[in-house]
Amino acid sequence: MTDKPANAMWGGRFAMSPAEIMQEINASIGFDKALAPQDIRGSKAHAEMLAEAGIITKADAREITKGLDKIKAEIDAGTFEFSRALEDVHMNVESRLKDMIGPAAGRLHTARSRNDQVATDFRLFVRDAVDGIDTALEKVQWALADKAEKHAGTVMPGFTHLQPAQPVTFGHHLLAYVEMIARDRGRFADARKRLNESPLGSAALAGTSFPIDREKTAEALGFDRPMANSLDGVSDRDFAMETLAAATITAVHFSRLAEEIVIWMTPQFGFVKLSDRFTTGSSIMPQKRNPDAAELARAKVGRIAAAFQGLVIVMKGLPLAYSKDMQEDKETTFDALSSLRLVMAAMAGMVADLEPNVDAMRAAAGRGYSTATDLADWLVRELKMPFREAHHVTGSIVKAAETKGIDLDQLSLEEMQKVEPRITKAVFSVLSVENSVKSRTSYGGTAPQNVVKMARQWLRRLEKGRGKV
Repeated sequence: MTDKPANAMWGGRFAMSPAEIMQEINASIGFDKALAPQDIRGSKAHAEMLAEAGIITKADAREITKGLDKIKAEIDAGTFEFSRALEDVHMNVESRLKDMIGPAAGRLHTARSRNDQVATDFRLFVRDAVDGIDTALEKVQWALADKAEKHAGTVMPGFTHLQPAQPVTFGHHLLAYVEMIARDRGRFADARKRLNESPLGSAALAGTSFPIDREKTAEALGFDRPMANSLDGVSDRDFAMETLAAATITAVHFSRLAEEIVIWMTPQFGFVKLSDRFTTGSSIMPQKRNPDAAELARAKVGRIAAAFQGLVIVMKGLPLAYSKDMQEDKETTFDALSSLRLVMAAMAGMVADLEPNVDAMRAAAGRGYSTATDLADWLVRELKMPFREAHHVTGSIVKAAETKGIDLDQLSLEEMQKVEPRITKAVFSVLSVENSVKSRTSYGGTAPQNVVKMARQWLRRLEKGRGKV
């Protein structure tokens, strides 16, 4: 290898440039350029603090800030040229700043390291992403609650083991996802609280001898406080892991809803329809209407969960403080959070777009002896029968109906009385699916009056607390 000038930003003790493969594995600019807005925000806050602390002159700080603003404008306009030779976003920005303002640019890096710089940038990025995710989750909740109110009385089968269990309402089913998403938002909110501490000023790992004001930079960047330990500040990525864990759980919830949409759209179920806006056709079968948006939303959980697992594995054996392994924290995190944003937008659109087939849902709700539990409850309530005995009696009545190939409410009173003579014609009042759902008035139950009340509560809550869980 021939002698070449070393990297001008850090190569003082190096006589030669890195090998080509070293440059290839070391460079992160291909993905960490996404941190440019956060990097510039952090640098502006740092420069202002350095000037107020008397570490650099106010004139230099003004030049640095003006230069950073111009760089931000170039990035926004798409005219900024990122160089792979400069490895990462930090050195690309600093190099361009030097071209613009000269030696004053070199004073910006006083009392900081790329270690605390990237930790700060990454926290800012994840915090920004969490705020955007919360807004998007709110939109999905709104779409679900709105549709739930409209279909509070639309009867459908409830399932366990994907077998007909008890009748529920479509609105009640949708509100289940509103509740899940509320917990998802809570997890992101909790993650945000814990990540909202500033690593800036931790320097490489030990802090700095310069009289910096970490409280000031933390406040300027919207953090609650500086991180209390410089080693922790530069070396942990639990904030990203926690956010990815929350993203994974959220994606699982959306995957379950997407799976139900896929099932419901099959001719065998025929419960819902999606318009052309969220379906695709086949290149060979002209009759097809495929729920591709739902299928892709279902699949994205793989990428998101993999990002969480990948970061856990990267971090699991790293000694304190910073190691270059941690460069692998960003690319998959960016991809996972981007994938989740896409899923949320697709799900909000699909929920608003889908229309239930009320007749098909109602017909399915009456099949599979789904009011058997209502019969058992009637026996307990009216005949004072122990539930286990009522369960056995009901099972025998279901068997009688099954033998005749009819539904429970089609079985004659005489046939039921062969199993339990005390049964009266009043039993038929609980055997229809409409009466079944109306009877489930316990808190959290599927009774239409409950669903209307809960849907409206959610809509008011969402309207009142825009941006809050």
